[in-house]
Amino acid sequence: MSAYDFDVVIIGGGPGGAAMASYLAKANVNCAVFERELFPRQHVGESLVPAANRELADLGLLDAMDECGFPRKYGATWTVAKQSKFSPTYEHNWDELQAQTNIAFGARADKPYEVTRTWHVDRAKFDTLLLQNAAKLGANVYQGTRISKVEFDDDGVTATVRIGKRDEAVRAKIIVDASGRKTFLGNQMKLRVGDKVFQQMAIHTWFSGVNRRALVKKPEHVNYINIHFLPITATWVWQIPISDTITSIGVVTQKEYFSRSRKEREAFFWECISAQPALHAELQAAERVRSLKEEGDYSYAMKEVVGDRWLLVGDSARFVDPIFSSGISVALTSARLACPDIVAALKSGKFTKESYGDYERVFRRGVRTWYKFITLYYRLNVLFTYFLQTDEYKYDVLRLLQGDVYDEDEPPVLKEMERQIAAVESNPNHPWHNLLGNLTADNLSSAL
Repeated sequence: MSAYDFDVVIIGGGPGGAAMASYLAKANVNCAVFERELFPRQHVGESLVPAANRELADLGLLDAMDECGFPRKYGATWTVAKQSKFSPTYEHNWDELQAQTNIAFGARADKPYEVTRTWHVDRAKFDTLLLQNAAKLGANVYQGTRISKVEFDDDGVTATVRIGKRDEAVRAKIIVDASGRKTFLGNQMKLRVGDKVFQQMAIHTWFSGVNRRALVKKPEHVNYINIHFLPITATWVWQIPISDTITSIGVVTQKEYFSRSRKEREAFFWECISAQPALHAELQAAERVRSLKEEGDYSYAMKEVVGDRWLLVGDSARFVDPIFSSGISVALTSARLACPDIVAALKSGKFTKESYGDYERVFRRGVRTWYKFITLYYRLNVLFTYFLQTDEYKYDVLRLLQGDVYDEDEPPVLKEMERQIAAVESNPNHPWHNLLGNLTADNLSSAL
């Protein structure tokens, strides 16, 4: 079997798949995207980090982001909540910590691409924009088509594609899994492993008419992403502007808290929101325009991210937690990083795992940094806010928040955060000791 329909087949047309197809098409690679749904479709994960601007610029989409009317995102705000009955072990006085911490992306602008702002997005519009752009650049895009099986042989890859009620065999030299949290190849090849540290889930919806001005200290922060800490271990609320009138609200928590509460989804959502009285009041006065949706299986890894004739990109390869809006950036960046190795493999005719070594090395380095950053945040988030307010550390933390995570094996600022957390852990009399979350520094060894 040596006849090929395409050089590369891509499973999934979300941001990772669309970006992968776009980069390959720009490199004159004959590629095809098979997407099971018909766009536009709703999706969670609605805020970007500035690092994504590099890929958007590569693909000629920076101007289109503004033309689509996506709100510009210039920074982030973190608000600490008061104590609630969810966390009886927290005996400190939350009034002492009641504060908003803000950071503007423009405080650090030393990269060759724009990092002072990015966007919040309606994923139905954003994902459609990316996929249409891939087709415009020359990729073959097939929507409403589902890949049900992938088989490998010495000469290539055969993907079984369900089109309507019939199955078609499609041949390629390489297959890229960009199926997101469905992790198609990860499941078929039994690569997926649940994260032993993070057991996160999200409950989210959209509201119309939220007075976002009432929830920030300064008018210029209205279109920042707002992260509301809750006095529940590893639990927080996102507040993301989708348009002038629509705001996305989501509660992220560990599964055990939802299960332990024995409450229905609706009751649990509102009880969490009530830990932030100002937010609760604004949402009660607004109109909910979408039903509550639940997202599970947030945290997982893969034993391998590349192999003979296959690669995983974006959420198909790794997902930890949405706290720092890293998902879309990881998807776009992984496509950019994978493209040169795929092109080189096609030129050389060598399709073994080693052919994608550069991609694997840099991708793993970036997601390890995200993983450690997120874990340290959950272990002691008051330290995170302290670092943001301290000149010695805030620009290095901002660099990570902007998504600049692929150049170093271990950024020094994370080493310093880890050192200070260890000091708090070892001293029961430390004023922050009772603020420690249940994700310990030892858990970092599970990062792939």
